Amino acid sequence: MAITYHSNRDGAEETADRVREVGGDAFVIQYDMTNHESIDTAVQTVIDHWGTINVLVNNAVPSDLRPIPFEDIQLAEWQRLVHGIQDGVFHTVQTAFPAMRDADWGRIINISSSSAEIGSENMAPYATAKAGIHGLTRVLATELGETGILSNVVMPGMVLTEKNLEQVPQSDREAIAEQTPSKQITTPKNVADLVVFLGSPANGNINGTIVPVTGGLNLQR
Repeated sequence: MAITYHSNRDGAEETADRVREVGGDAFVIQYDMTNHESIDTAVQTVIDHWGTINVLVNNAVPSDLRPIPFEDIQLAEWQRLVHGIQDGVFHTVQTAFPAMRDADWGRIINISSSSAEIGSENMAPYATAKAGIHGLTRVLATELGETGILSNVVMPGMVLTEKNLEQVPQSDREAIAEQTPSKQITTPKNVADLVVFLGSPANGNINGTIVPVTGGLNLQR
């Protein structure tokens, strides 16, 4: 497993250590989704190490996302976020998929957000960018499916990450859980388990699908 990071190398190394502890092969690569040269280098490093790329998970987003009302969004900020997210996914897939095509097998998994469907307030650039990823994924499914490459989206809502546990008050988390049909907030493991399935041979023919992992929260609006 190749684990990418933008600035938090220590966090990436910690994840790689966990993979090694269970017998996996893992290393870390610096990756900037807004820099095409960085993307090219990261993809080539993986190919040089393993000879191919079997599974690509696009999970990166800008680290400085913040809520901002629509009327206050500046054009430069809009372009930075929308283009940064969409262009990064586009270029990473375009650079990586030839190795999958040559192997007649591959899995592309793009991590999205329920913001793309429910219209999260004050998150217009992010929601727009993620909705675009849905469209791109469906095109990839149509164009690449015959080469043995399956492309899908995993769409979480709020996830109980360490950051959210620190920043979102418990009362707010409880309110979100109450609004969720399953009465549970999605955990990182919920997301990871779905990614593992979609990226494995067990996924024999799921292609071009937006898979929610929200406990049904995306159905509430």
